[in-house]
Amino acid sequence: MIAKVIKRIGYIGFCTCFIQTTAYAKPLEFGLNKTQISSLNQTINDNFENIINTTIDLTQTAAPPFNETNRAKKFMELLRQSGLNDVEMDEEGNVMGIRAGKNKGPLLVVAAHLDTVFGIDTDVKVKRDGNRLYAPGIGDDTVSLAIMLEIIKAMNNAKIQTNYDILFVGDVGEEGPGNLRGVRYLFQKGKYKDRIKYFLSLEPGSGGGYVDRAIGSKRYKVEFDGPGGHSFSDFGIVNPAYAMADAITRFSNYPVPTKDQTTFNVGIIEGGTSVNSIPHSVAMTVDMRSASNSELNKVSEYFLAQLPIAVEAENSKRALNRGKISYKVTKIGERASGFTTKDSFIQKSITEIYKAYGLSIETSASSTDSNMPMSMGIEALTIGSGINGDGAHSLNEYIEIDKPNNVKSIVANIMLINVLANGK
Repeated sequence: MIAKVIKRIGYIGFCTCFIQTTAYAKPLEFGLNKTQISSLNQTINDNFENIINTTIDLTQTAAPPFNETNRAKKFMELLRQSGLNDVEMDEEGNVMGIRAGKNKGPLLVVAAHLDTVFGIDTDVKVKRDGNRLYAPGIGDDTVSLAIMLEIIKAMNNAKIQTNYDILFVGDVGEEGPGNLRGVRYLFQKGKYKDRIKYFLSLEPGSGGGYVDRAIGSKRYKVEFDGPGGHSFSDFGIVNPAYAMADAITRFSNYPVPTKDQTTFNVGIIEGGTSVNSIPHSVAMTVDMRSASNSELNKVSEYFLAQLPIAVEAENSKRALNRGKISYKVTKIGERASGFTTKDSFIQKSITEIYKAYGLSIETSASSTDSNMPMSMGIEALTIGSGINGDGAHSLNEYIEIDKPNNVKSIVANIMLINVLANGK
């Protein structure tokens, strides 16, 4: 049996917490003293309105996919004001800064994404109704950016010194069309890519839930082209809309696996000229997801195999005197799946710390910035930044303020950051 050790982690503003940890994991070997923990609580509590005000300001600075620059520049200046070193914007548009540790070896990344799903013309003015603040993008993921800034300030005020550097990042391209371009660059081309040991992605939420499994995805746009013509005088010639409809019907018959959360969807159908025209071009956009790379590949291969069958079926049953049906496939997105094991240092650490703070331990699978490191075998989690949100990706999106629980969740996350930045 592994010896159990009881360690007191101090007064956290709501209760005196005791934590049970295992000798082999030692998640609190570099724990904070009572004065530092008290300072963390005091700073987050006293500066809580800063989180709200910064959330409002950043929310009202639009950040559509591939157009995050204005928000990125504003956030970069806020990172600089927080006291980080080497604050910069990389070639992909990510903004970041270093909180220096004692050693220049491995580092911890703490990230929140700058982009939202909403277009540049969306009204992003924040409206308040009691404890709720409403605006498109306010929760996903703007509030996490604001919380990150106060985490940095709280750690500085508490004079916390870690072994590892901590790289705080506001990344671009997390949402659908961005295809994780920000973290993809960070891990594949960024100047810190070979130093990253742990990765935490902040998303809206509080209470202890976190993502430890990455849902992979593949997305395609398929265009079907044909000769086109008049719906009456050219009736009987091949029609790309029929070929696409046949392909969709065939795809819908895929035998869905009963495990690994595999899903598929035809989300966009477009094309045509008029109601009385045989279209010369139509297109569909398709999304497939799975927690298993193997299952994701299977559904993708099945889908791609149906396309030539549907096209050939249409070309064989209608007139070709004006031309044939053809198709073109464009992959518009791909995210690998992955997971962080239960016996990893990051999982053991978050479990012990969240238990100590009275937070529930609920794990889930999702598609987030953590997909990238998880697929590479790097220990990563996506955690609730400390404030709950709802209505993500809708015009009625909101965050809900519950200050005591928000402060508790944020401080628990700082404890996790400190443990990871002191390393196993």
